[in-house]
Amino acid sequence: MRTFDFSPLFRSTVGFDRLFDLMDSYAEQSNGYPPYNIERSDDTHYRITLAVAGFGEKDLNIEVKEGVLTVTGQKEPVEGDNRSYLYQGIAGRAFERRFQLADHVEVRAAKLENGLLHVDLERLIPEEKKPRRIAINGPELKSIEGKAA
Repeated sequence: MRTFDFSPLFRSTVGFDRLFDLMDSYAEQSNGYPPYNIERSDDTHYRITLAVAGFGEKDLNIEVKEGVLTVTGQKEPVEGDNRSYLYQGIAGRAFERRFQLADHVEVRAAKLENGLLHVDLERLIPEEKKPRRIAINGPELKSIEGKAA
């Protein structure tokens, strides 16, 4: 019997509890750069934090389209910069990271501080989709009796 580790699949989704049908889209994101965290502060609030050291606000782009959050980064070359690195450990290469969002999950804010990009998400469930309590011994149903014509 074969067993599969689906934990990498859960790291790239937000708002889903079980989602095995994203295996195909996960295969596209196997490079692992930039590293990121996904946090859940309560049942409806999430935060994605990406480590984007060396990137400024003008170098980053955040877009949501058809339920997919895409974060891209590309540094603009600086004119007259002729530095020669002996060792370059801070990666400045271009990247694209995609996150599949669940239904009713919306991006609320994005903030760049101390080399970390924070993207705040919120799940807004419409009123008709929320669970509701049904009274067991509620008001009695009255039957309407008609008279024969």
